[in-house]
Amino acid sequence: MDIEYKAFDSKPGLYSYINEQLQKITEETKDITAVLANASALLMMELKTVNWAGFYLYKNGRLILGPFQGKPAVAEIAVGAGVCGTAAETLEVQIVEDVHSCCNHIACDIATNSEIVVPILLADGTLYGVIDIDSPVPARFDSEDADGLSRAAEIISNAVKS
Repeated sequence: MDIEYKAFDSKPGLYSYINEQLQKITEETKDITAVLANASALLMMELKTVNWAGFYLYKNGRLILGPFQGKPAVAEIAVGAGVCGTAAETLEVQIVEDVHSCCNHIACDIATNSEIVVPILLADGTLYGVIDIDSPVPARFDSEDADGLSRAAEIISNAVKS
């Protein structure tokens, strides 16, 4: 796969590029593990000031660690537990500006200060999993990240059903 390296002046421009590349990844293979592995590498490579990027997949009523880039992480998370579990329970994007002030945060890397988690929903509205991204920078994520990563979740959802 041929990925160009570019600099962007805006988050929407960056996410447009990321999602264009993600679409190419989903067209390259129908194997969802390969798609998620390359997607996590793409997110880690292109998003500045992040220290973990990956997926938790919903299986047997729990979130199970999927492909990721970063330090080792918790292998299983109960729905409702932590930021990932909250996103899975509410089916809504979760943005945490300061994980140390979040009573429900599950710490994997003490360097993490902020987090965003985006649910991946299938066409029928059922949960497939979540995109989880951590940063050492406080308040690193905002609504533009939520919008861009929500589009990424849609692309992944479409790849799951292909």
